[in-house]
Amino acid sequence: MLTKRVVSVSLGSSSRDHRFETEILGQRVIVERIGTDGDVRRAKQLLEELDGKVDALGLGGTDLYLRAVNRQYLIRETAGLVRNVRRTPFVDGGGLKASWERWLITDYLPHRKGLSFRGRNVVLVSSVDRYGMAEAFTAAGARVIFGDFLFALNLPIPLRSLTSVKILAALLLPVLSKVPIKWLYPTGDKQTQITPRHGTYYRWAEVVAGDFLLIRRFMPDDLRGKVIVTQTITKTDVEELRKRGVWLLVTDGPDMGGRSFATNVLQGVIVALLGRRPEEISTDEYLQTAQRAGFEPRVEELNPDAAPAWASRLRATAPTS
Repeated sequence: MLTKRVVSVSLGSSSRDHRFETEILGQRVIVERIGTDGDVRRAKQLLEELDGKVDALGLGGTDLYLRAVNRQYLIRETAGLVRNVRRTPFVDGGGLKASWERWLITDYLPHRKGLSFRGRNVVLVSSVDRYGMAEAFTAAGARVIFGDFLFALNLPIPLRSLTSVKILAALLLPVLSKVPIKWLYPTGDKQTQITPRHGTYYRWAEVVAGDFLLIRRFMPDDLRGKVIVTQTITKTDVEELRKRGVWLLVTDGPDMGGRSFATNVLQGVIVALLGRRPEEISTDEYLQTAQRAGFEPRVEELNPDAAPAWASRLRATAPTS
């Protein structure tokens, strides 16, 4: 049986490393995540060493672009990391996020799981790395606070509309795309630290969504009854959420050996399976291939007794992983 190997090199903590083997669409697939503990030089070295030796390369702990509306801004430091990767297709998850996460929020959860976001209070910790998710929650009728200033820049400025996000993008992304990655996102040991902050917004939220490391970085001890919609998550993360009383955990990726990988890994798997360059694959084809491959979002009740009143209709069909 043909074996495909997909490796994600992350600027994050090596304590979150994971390796998983499975069969997808008749092909054996090995998926691996390697953290460099915030060491940018080590990440660059690994990417160059693996170039030409694996079927797809992903990069975690950062994105290649910051995106809003129809504009994207190349992150200078990330571009430097992958400048010499020439033989193996490289992905950062952006090709899959827009279609997969939109489908998750506007189709899969309401129609397959009975979880509607209409009228719900949602805090999306960052929109410029998940603009498709920002648009999807808005289209679903949620009341959304976009936390880009709060969670990425630690400035007490909540954004309450996509119009505000568009203005933010036009003004700041050309500048922010040129600053060091560590200014915008927790890398290395900072990924293991929790410093409770922004409690007003966590309390207001019924749903907290977006990058898990940004959610985790500032989460309080009490998250009883909350829904968490996120991606990369480990067994330890799940237990931390369970201990805090989280009702429902939703990850956009399937459970792979006890954890959910980041979107760059899922995109890398699709690229490897199709045997094509990322730029040759449309957003619709990414979604269709993910569905054909049997990728199912992970939906798990962590504390059934903590289900909020608005979720009573859902309880009869409470989703499980």
